[in-house]
Amino acid sequence: MVKPPDPLKGELINKKQHLVISNEVRGEILYANTCRRDKISPFGRNDINTFKMTILDKIVIQKREVIALSKQKVSVAELESSEFFGRQTYLFREFLLDPSRTGIIAEFKRRSPSKGIINDQVSVEDVTTGYAAAGASAISVLTDTEFFMGKTADLIAARAAVQVPLLRKDFMIDEYQVLEAKAMGADIILLIAAILTPAEIQTLGSLAKSLGLNVLLEVHNLEELQRSINPNVDAIGVNNRNLADFTVSVDTSFQLAPHIPSEFLKVSESAISNVETIKQLKTAGFNGFLIGENFMREADPGKAMMAFTQAL
Repeated sequence: MVKPPDPLKGELINKKQHLVISNEVRGEILYANTCRRDKISPFGRNDINTFKMTILDKIVIQKREVIALSKQKVSVAELESSEFFGRQTYLFREFLLDPSRTGIIAEFKRRSPSKGIINDQVSVEDVTTGYAAAGASAISVLTDTEFFMGKTADLIAARAAVQVPLLRKDFMIDEYQVLEAKAMGADIILLIAAILTPAEIQTLGSLAKSLGLNVLLEVHNLEELQRSINPNVDAIGVNNRNLADFTVSVDTSFQLAPHIPSEFLKVSESAISNVETIKQLKTAGFNGFLIGENFMREADPGKAMMAFTQAL
């Protein structure tokens, strides 16, 4: 049996590698610069009038290089023969609506571009085990290395440690990443509307469903929501964090809630730091609540979540 791909083989790009930029990525950087000059939006987005390179744009450009390197190091055949590729995935809906659970999607995140280091002193096994014991309906694991200090090894370790749905939290732009997610033992993938066209969401979502993966579509505004919904999506996540400048406001969830069709699970992401907010979001129709920083900035994130959920 082939061992699941080593994240550090395909994900980590060191400073030396950064000096060798592929023609594809070099072209995308030049395209982004041209878009900035001509004041149009790159990457298929049409929700802004004047383009300025954001953190999100930089992440997408860098992610294409990571994917290209990963494809060179780990073949699709290796992914498909890995330990977890053939496992039966957990149903996100079943866990999220289970009345014995909290509805919380607890996140393992070492750092973020906006906050820097959050907590790099804890192990993924200890944190995810603590989250599961505290009643997490699912656990989100960051696998982006460059900007979030995540590793695919974190997701593989979490899969071995807990029996709840795992979300691969990354910037998914290529079908290869969906296959990676399945090979790592993920149950859910995240598709971010801000970096994908409707056609790309359809393609990635269709592949995910064919592999038994659940799909969480993340939106930030009504335009993204309306253009991105399709039958391959299981849940709509409203990110209360503006990925252009990383400001947060839970009002985004309340504003979009009435526009999310009833057949989709509703998840509110970010800016949730107290029980009262969750109670208000439940009243607005939300089933899930993604919380990361609020737990991760504590010395024992699992213990912090336990204390938090006791007040629910």
